[in-house]
Formats: sequence, structure tokens, C-alpha cells
Amino acid sequence: MNNSKDIRNSNNAPRPVGLYPHARKAGNLLFLSGVGPRKKDSKEIPGVTLDTDGNIINYDIEKQCHAVFENVRMILEDTGSDWSQLLDVTVFLTNMKADFAAFNKIYAEYFKDNQPCRTTVEVNALPTPIAIELKCIALIS
Repeated sequence: MNNSKDIRNSNNAPRPVGLYPHARKAGNLLFLSGVGPRKKDSKEIPGVTLDTDGNIINYDIEKQCHAVFENVRMILEDTGSDWSQLLDVTVFLTNMKADFAAFNKIYAEYFKDNQPCRTTVEVNALPTPIAIELKCIALIS
């Protein structure tokens, strides 16, 4: 049975772009909703330059990787878990060919001590003008 006390949100991460929580607890697992690199209380996306219509002119995947990993870290810590408790990470990239090598290098820096399972897929687009989004599962007590 669903219970609203299982819904977890962070006051330090960007707000979700729809009606969903940052995370939800089920037993000893914490399921994070998709997390992107946006900044909290801002439309700013690190490493992204948009035209006046909101289309991407240019982006820096490295800046977006660092920002999305920090957003995940904040959500984990604010919802009762932490980075070392990550079990599974699904990565969505909008340009696998151009961005995978840089992403993989930065990912290795963040996950050298904790090595959760990982799946990386290319998607045509994400809900906001970003090049990366993470979906994570972690342990929680």
C-alpha cells in the first residue's frame, strides 16, 4: 500500500519538473526520480547555452555531469541515504557518440570507491534542454 510518508524530497536540489517526488522509500530501498543537472530555484543549466526560443546552442557535457552527480548526492543525503549506498544507476544521454567518453571518465572519478550497477542508454530528448539524466536506486535505513 502506498504511504505518503514514503515520499522523500530535498530542499537543496532542483524541484521536479512535474508531479513526482525526488525519491520514494520502499522497504530498505530508495528510488530516485530522474535527476538532471539544473540548478536549484533557477532555470540555469550548468554548461548549457540556449537561444531565445529555449533551444540548445551549445553544451558542455562535463559541466552537466558534475552538476547531475552533485544533485543526486544532495537528494540522497537529504532523503536519508548517501552516495556509498547507491546500488544501481541508469544513465540517459542524448548523444552517446559525442558524450560517452567524457561522461565515462567523470563517472569513474565519482564512483571509484562505490561501484553500483550501471546501464547507459541514448535517448532522443529529455524533458528539459539537458544532455544527461540519472535514475538511481540506493539503500536506506
